[in-house]
Amino acid sequence: MRYSEISRLLAGVSQKMLTQTLRSLERDGLLTRSVTPTVPVTVSYRLTDLGLSLHDMTRGLRHWAQSHMDEVLANRTDYDAT
Repeated sequence: MRYSEISRLLAGVSQKMLTQTLRSLERDGLLTRSVTPTVPVTVSYRLTDLGLSLHDMTRGLRHWAQSHMDEVLANRTDYDAT
């Protein structure tokens, strides 16, 4: 994905925080950064095999959270009412 695409998907995240996070993920070997010498410069990111393995694992967590969000919110409401 291009930097601008990631930025749009993560609306509300500052440019500084997004850049720091992407650099950290690159340092950890979870993604690669490619620069294409265009005007303006095009920067894109791709998950590495290590990053893909983490993505596959977190997909299950995301599915669980989406499936149980109503129950979690109801429990919060009950808890806060007491």
